[in-house]
Amino acid sequence: MTESGLSITEWRPVTGSLPPLSEQDWEEEFALYRNSPEFKQLNSRMTREEFEKIYWMEWIHRAWGRFVGMSFVVPAVYFVIRRRMTRRMAVKVLGITGLIGFQGMIGWWMVKSGLKDDLFAPGAHPRVSQYRLTTHLGTAFLCYLAMFWNGISVFKEHSIIKNAQGEEKLLAMLQNPKLRLFKTSVMALTLLVFVTAMSGGLVAGLDAGSIYNEFPYMGLGLTPPKAELFDPFYSHVSDRSDLWWRNMLENPSLVQLDHRILATTTFTAIMAFWSYTKFNKNVQAALPLRVKNALSLVVGLVWMQATLGITTLIYLVPLPLASAHQAGALALLTGTVFLGSRIWTPSHLRVLLRNRLMSRRPTSLSHKKQLN
Repeated sequence: MTESGLSITEWRPVTGSLPPLSEQDWEEEFALYRNSPEFKQLNSRMTREEFEKIYWMEWIHRAWGRFVGMSFVVPAVYFVIRRRMTRRMAVKVLGITGLIGFQGMIGWWMVKSGLKDDLFAPGAHPRVSQYRLTTHLGTAFLCYLAMFWNGISVFKEHSIIKNAQGEEKLLAMLQNPKLRLFKTSVMALTLLVFVTAMSGGLVAGLDAGSIYNEFPYMGLGLTPPKAELFDPFYSHVSDRSDLWWRNMLENPSLVQLDHRILATTTFTAIMAFWSYTKFNKNVQAALPLRVKNALSLVVGLVWMQATLGITTLIYLVPLPLASAHQAGALALLTGTVFLGSRIWTPSHLRVLLRNRLMSRRPTSLSHKKQLN
């Protein structure tokens, strides 16, 4: 969003951790950038002082990514060596560690798409591929959700150990057949929120938020003309068999419309789901209080996200609002996953709960015998 992603033209995972420290270092970095398509086509009048500004933004992003990775990997190695986690959790932590490394590789793969002329359409402005950008965004979201979900699982394990009987009662309530549709709906909503967020990645990659800066209209109607939405310009084959899908993923007008439709569908689906749980007496009576509270959180988040999305569009995508909108997408996705954690109990936690309850029963029986 800061247009700084192509300022660092090399990927040096170790030596690149240090920024330029001398005048010569800065000149070498600037010389590399001057050879890039972005400088030649868009920023040929850029001074070194201007270059330093975008360089620092990209360097901070990369340094922060390395810090996040190390802040996870180093403690993980420590806890595995000290055997402070179960084998199941160790495997999950290893998977997340691999995902963090993969995310770094995806980031460089994304940047490369804007550094070589043959990787973007002839005559087009140099920019990273919207496909690779969305992949980078999706991998980051999945990595975060893996950490979040496993963190919740750890808290659940402690809750079971501390209050097994209370967790047993809660689990019995959640196994009510009347909540089957509720559980399925939460899973569907989580997937819908994720897909909508990824469509936002396509919007960002194509700068599609910079057109049709009004809502709910797009020009003279709710949608642009069909000829604009399905433009033959985006087809790459003579029979135009790719006309539909390429326009949906590469035409900024249709990409923005797709995102609007998905966002509106997400908002409507969440509000309809809330209404269903609010006014269906059977479901309302069967839901534990903490599930109701989690659903209320999701409703608040979707209202916030819708407001941010419309405001970002109307005000021509200013950086603070655009960043808040992106963060709002992750917050809403977190909310739906958190709601799911309130009603889904993984099988290994059910086994832990059963074992915990069985281990306590003999103690209770022997205590009764002593009293008798």
